[in-house]
Amino acid sequence: MRVSANTPELNALALQAFRAHGRYRVTASGFAYDIKFSGSGNQVRVDITRGQAGTPVASTTVSGNSPRHALLRAADYAVEQTNGLGLKGFFTARLAFIGERTGKKEVYISDLFFGEMKQITRDNALALMPRWAPDGSRLLYTSYFKSGFPDIFQIDLNTFQRTTFVSFKGTNAGARFSPTGQQVAMVLSGEGRPEIYVSNAQGRQVSRRTRSDAVKSSPCFSPDGSRIVFAMEPGPQLYVMPAAGGAPSRITSGISGYCAEPDWSHANPNKIAFTMRSGGGYQIGVLDLSTRTGKAVSKAPFDGVEPCWLADGRHVVYTARDRSTSVLCILDTETGNSVRISPTSVGAVMQANVWTP
Repeated sequence: MRVSANTPELNALALQAFRAHGRYRVTASGFAYDIKFSGSGNQVRVDITRGQAGTPVASTTVSGNSPRHALLRAADYAVEQTNGLGLKGFFTARLAFIGERTGKKEVYISDLFFGEMKQITRDNALALMPRWAPDGSRLLYTSYFKSGFPDIFQIDLNTFQRTTFVSFKGTNAGARFSPTGQQVAMVLSGEGRPEIYVSNAQGRQVSRRTRSDAVKSSPCFSPDGSRIVFAMEPGPQLYVMPAAGGAPSRITSGISGYCAEPDWSHANPNKIAFTMRSGGGYQIGVLDLSTRTGKAVSKAPFDGVEPCWLADGRHVVYTARDRSTSVLCILDTETGNSVRISPTSVGAVMQANVWTP
């Protein structure tokens, strides 16, 4: 496809977005679609035509809370009109992630391409694993700032007020909302070894869900909220259990000796992305629950870890790291194509979580 916009800023953003999408190849000639964006204030019009003949396909005008946001919304519309596979757009996704610009690991938020980036915490301590509420109004994250031990905190993104969500003896980590936002799964070690617990949306009515000596981590709800996937030693390997409690079932036998950090796709409930050991490093894997098979979908010369699905159920955001730094990339799980999205200017970034408005 050919992509263009009427200002240099919007043109650069449109090109960056479509070059990160594995379904498309941006070209100046021989294109199947010509997509033109015209911005005015916080509105962007998009006109889509087919081939060299310029046959009209679709057009619309969308509004956003900034020119940049409007362009990304218009680009999502263009994706949905042209991809031919029924894929949803994902360009308007918001990121929460850990950055090290201050020399400490703090929580930041931005759009998918690091525009409108804001530092959310100033703990001056180790912050980990930010996770969005389903409505985008809050974040949960783990921090060591208060006691020197890991506690779970909540940040209201309207007021930026931080409150303690859970603070028990031992480890409090890995908090993640259910799809409705009414429950939170987390890992607590107050009763001994790390176990999976579930609370209500206020961090109360905390109830234990697992009972074994094995170490557990990274709980994540299924799209319908009925199950929880998590990693458990030995290995670790991935297991699924009913969200209300019950016997866990192993789901990654034979894929790799190390399977961790699962993320369950909301667009395709049969797909779970995860981090797997491959050779001497780590790659992103995808497990297909319908066939009980899994495979590595990244082929990077660096470690690929911490995958998080985008809205189309085809792409993930993940951390690419080597000995000197870590960056965020978008991976097309169908082709293995990977595109870096974090600019050099933001420094080392990791542990991205995605919210789609």
